[in-house]
Amino acid sequence: IGMEHGGAKRWIDLGVTTIQPGEVLKFGVIVYLAAWFTFIKKRIHSPYFGFYPLMAMLGIAGGLLIAQPDTGTFLIAAAAGVAMYIAAGGRWRDIFLLILLAVVLVGVLAFFKPYVRDRITTLFHHDDFQGSGYQVKQSLIAVGSGGVFGKGFGQSIQKFNYLPEAQGDSIFAVLSEEFGLVGSSAIVVLYVLFALRGLWIAAHAPDKFGGLFATGLVVLITSQSFINIGSMLAIAPLTGVPLVFISQGGTALLLGMAEVGILLNISRYRRA
Repeated sequence: IGMEHGGAKRWIDLGVTTIQPGEVLKFGVIVYLAAWFTFIKKRIHSPYFGFYPLMAMLGIAGGLLIAQPDTGTFLIAAAAGVAMYIAAGGRWRDIFLLILLAVVLVGVLAFFKPYVRDRITTLFHHDDFQGSGYQVKQSLIAVGSGGVFGKGFGQSIQKFNYLPEAQGDSIFAVLSEEFGLVGSSAIVVLYVLFALRGLWIAAHAPDKFGGLFATGLVVLITSQSFINIGSMLAIAPLTGVPLVFISQGGTALLLGMAEVGILLNISRYRRA
């Protein structure tokens, strides 16, 4: 029942609009993990209560997302899950094992999924201007041509028929072209401040569930944003994830605003 776009089936067409179930799924993952880690409390050190359930949840989500394919959303959900596991008191030995498993998984995906392999190789060699390196090259042209202060609001050239998904995944490159180094740096600083404030809210949450939930929400939003920015600057592989709060989008924007609302609600009842 999925609607295909750009070689992936990530959306369901409802007739009047479309929804992206993957956005809801990653939100559901952190809700479940926050509830589970709160329920088991100090038994987090037991692999049967902490590590294995975490692996099972990420495995289920990963199977659904990679099949679409939507590897980027899975990596973001996994990053949030690992951060929550650390905040809940998980063992560092398990964290290192998760990192090792992630490296192996990426290697397996690169072997069996050509699009994953192309994006990894493009990260280091984006000389194929008309092939896999096209979007990265056009993005770098947009970022570089913006200079220090940019060309001015609405004056981007790259967004017209050159840069794919200019209003979506590539919006940061357009902003860099129009507002330059100053404007793009300001956006990065805002995301950093959001992350710091969100983690402060998590640390002062009234209960363990609220703290873990806030941690997951902050990592979801900031990791996705920095992955998007990194891909536009050719320091991270292209993943096709939107820039939170800025990219045009329906489900992603709706969930992003809802997540901020939940963070604000947790902040209202914070500990002194």
